[in-house]
Amino acid sequence: MDRFERFEPLENARLVHHYITNMVDKAEDNLPYWLLLPNKKPAEAAHCRVDDAELVGSWYEGLCCAMEMLGTNDGDDVKQSLRRHLMKSWGEHGLRFCEPYPWTHTVHASFHEMGYILPALNKIVEEYPDDKEAEKRTSELIRGMRSLVIERKVRTFWSGDFPEPEPLYEFPNDVYLKDGGFDLTRHTGRCEQSIRNALMLHALARRYELKHDETALDLAIGIANDVLGPSRYFNYKMEFFGHVHSAAWFACGLVYLGRLIHNDTYIEKGKAIYDYIRSLSSSFGWVPEYAQWHPPEEEHCETCCVRDMILCARELTKCGYDCYWDDFNCFARNQLVENQIRYTGYVTVDNTKPDADGITYRDIDKRMVGGFTGGSEPNSISLQRFRSIAGCCVGTAPTALKEVWDNAITEENGVFVVNVPMDKEIDALILSSALPNEGKLSLTAKKACRAGFRLYGWMGDDLAFTINGKPAEVTRDGKTATADLNPGDTLVLAFNVETREEKETVAGRTFTVLWRGCDVVDLLPRGEHVRLYQRDNDAPKYYPTPDDVVYTGAVNYGPTQQKGGAK
Repeated sequence: MDRFERFEPLENARLVHHYITNMVDKAEDNLPYWLLLPNKKPAEAAHCRVDDAELVGSWYEGLCCAMEMLGTNDGDDVKQSLRRHLMKSWGEHGLRFCEPYPWTHTVHASFHEMGYILPALNKIVEEYPDDKEAEKRTSELIRGMRSLVIERKVRTFWSGDFPEPEPLYEFPNDVYLKDGGFDLTRHTGRCEQSIRNALMLHALARRYELKHDETALDLAIGIANDVLGPSRYFNYKMEFFGHVHSAAWFACGLVYLGRLIHNDTYIEKGKAIYDYIRSLSSSFGWVPEYAQWHPPEEEHCETCCVRDMILCARELTKCGYDCYWDDFNCFARNQLVENQIRYTGYVTVDNTKPDADGITYRDIDKRMVGGFTGGSEPNSISLQRFRSIAGCCVGTAPTALKEVWDNAITEENGVFVVNVPMDKEIDALILSSALPNEGKLSLTAKKACRAGFRLYGWMGDDLAFTINGKPAEVTRDGKTATADLNPGDTLVLAFNVETREEKETVAGRTFTVLWRGCDVVDLLPRGEHVRLYQRDNDAPKYYPTPDDVVYTGAVNYGPTQQKGGAK
């Protein structure tokens, strides 16, 4: 048995697949439960409006990603339920609203939520090219949103009128009522409308890449220009004050859009946003939920933000910035997977209580395995915090897992390069990794090819390459080392791995990070309730008991997170 836990993303995919397919309401055609209260006695999951808004989109995409990684059709019943939910509740201007469930209150569409609906529609259109309904809804949603924007055409100033040279689009509000349209006396209360409404940028770029949809491109450019310009959301260094998830996802979309249309300004500004968020984050992937809204020591890490940074790092590598492969690898194998729930012995369950009024109590401890936290500290998940486990993160995390899985080995110009040390088999190669237990990576060729490894600073300078046990000559090209392999050849990269301690200030506190290669195996001081980075299999594990987790009373949804209201 390995002494230290290894990075095994297929296991994380299996766990989140379990969560998504079980934390649903069978009586409501597998409608998701966003709200989970594991510290309540007994624990419960409850419906709220967002279940039939954002979640039917993000959980569809997330479940697809997990199923594709696992190569399974298990869970297709839930997937098709989510697809049916997505195809309901469409209204004027092509917007998707929500069903009037008892917990819904005001029926409305949020442009922020369209940032989750549109990726799911893209996924359906891509997977089911004959689904005319999905194509119709996708096209109408994009054109409907384009018809609703304010288009700034002229800058009227004291010194004269000046035509705007580029498209500038903004939505009049962040809420569109099903009965009433734009009512400017209503808002979500989240503020930051320009960046929150721009969450759809990445999905618009994806639609353009998939279908050459010029309206999607036009809307994407107009939104990008408005956020970068008149909104004044970012300063000249692309720093900001506010919601990291929205800004990071926008940055990812901006780099993606820039790459598609060869706009270097978009790429550079997206990179600058990423770099600013990175300056607030840890080397192992703890990313704050907000920038400069709270004292650093009060910040928590939303898994959605980690996902955004992983996707944006990959986009930046596609633009030639190879240095971001390190973040892509380290963020995924550390904080992303640590934010997943694997142990639930501290949960109090009462299976005698019947499900009623949109609340379920049944087997919560078993069903919640595989969920992702909406707010971790660097060393722990506090179960008393609202969104200790969050439905939004459950949908987005699998997209990061799949991005890492798909890009563990990449091929360019006929050369295969290992970017992420893990175990994986593709048509041409079998990759195995001994990290963090040993500094050893192996590639076995299934057919003649040229292949090798991306070289990272944490590998050190003492690198040894062998083919079939004999010293090998490799070709170094920048940060990669490759060799020609015949069928059956095994190329091995060996390097020194020892536990090293590094001091790092994260969330306003100083931690001692214990690294082995690119894996964090412990973090001091250790946290509670659910301690993270317990990766030494030889050390006793610490988990809370039900008595350690105290329910403090009614959930505080906060002024911007009212139950049944706009999430």
